[in-house]
Amino acid sequence: MRVEKEKSRWGTASCPTVVQAPTVISMVGLPARGKTYISKKLTRYLNWIGIKTKVFNVGEYRRAATDKYKSHDFFRPDNKEALEIRQKCALLAIEDAQAFLKNGGEVAVVDATNTTRDRRKLLVDIFTVQNNFKLFFVESICDDPSIIEANILEVKVCSPDYIGMDKNEAIQDFMKRVEHYARNYEKLDYNHDRNMSFIQIFNQGERFLVNKLAGHLQSRVVYYLMNIHVLPRTIYLTRHGESIMNLQGRIGGDSDLSERGWQYAKALAKFVESENIQDLKVWTSEMKRTKQTAKFIKAPTEHWKALNEIDAGICESMTYEEIHEKHPDEFALRDQDKFHYRYPGGESYQDLVGRLEPVIMVS
Repeated sequence: MRVEKEKSRWGTASCPTVVQAPTVISMVGLPARGKTYISKKLTRYLNWIGIKTKVFNVGEYRRAATDKYKSHDFFRPDNKEALEIRQKCALLAIEDAQAFLKNGGEVAVVDATNTTRDRRKLLVDIFTVQNNFKLFFVESICDDPSIIEANILEVKVCSPDYIGMDKNEAIQDFMKRVEHYARNYEKLDYNHDRNMSFIQIFNQGERFLVNKLAGHLQSRVVYYLMNIHVLPRTIYLTRHGESIMNLQGRIGGDSDLSERGWQYAKALAKFVESENIQDLKVWTSEMKRTKQTAKFIKAPTEHWKALNEIDAGICESMTYEEIHEKHPDEFALRDQDKFHYRYPGGESYQDLVGRLEPVIMVS
């Protein structure tokens, strides 16, 4: 009985046993296909659900190892000197990824083009054969000119490679860089790569092809990748206005806004109107204070139970002083680990992460 009681006091891991073996996620694809954006988003997501993840961007290794970028000639397949530098940088990133996974890391994301079968075979040899890590390839394929152009304009011409360069010159140079990669590009192919685990993303989510998933983690990764938006967009986050229970120093509850809270709601609506946001949607929790905070905003509004504040269980509507007085053991347990501590009859912050995940997927 004691064991079961102690177990219930703490939030179970949001992803228990998800990572049964260190895993490498390797990007594949031509430049300007959203690989770096996907890598960063995926890394943030996995860390958020409690999986120790780090991204290793080969481009950053290359910029650190060479002088200021001069032109697309650096990426010509017949530029042997540059090819040697690029290969060394790729190996450095691979070595760092290995070290990360051998020292407590769970997932390493290798952000590079990896467009040839020889390069992917090298990854297989090092990560799976030599280290017994799991390896999952994520290939972003895009043949829609409008998407490629948007990626170049929004991301690539602003990269460190093109600082101080005329925008049109940067675009022309980058397009030639893509051509150099395209000459030797070998896509993942079922007939040749049927034994590999991979997902192919076509035109940023227009279509997906998934092959040989191995384990729960890869399934979670695929679920996430099939729901993210590759092009950046703006999300505004705001806390609700001051509530009556905020004034009283009480946690949780479902009270109305205070006078200052209503002032904030009106000021927020004016700010939103001044931003002139196209196709704006407003999401709130089902709590009165959040609905009231959004009341004056002129936009479609949805109320999500999943966005409700953490459930404090038997401590709902108490002040922290009252919790300390009435439940001193609980107060002490929460101080030890606020993320995993679960209120009796309520939730932990880790539970909250699990509750929010479906919302993250559709936002």
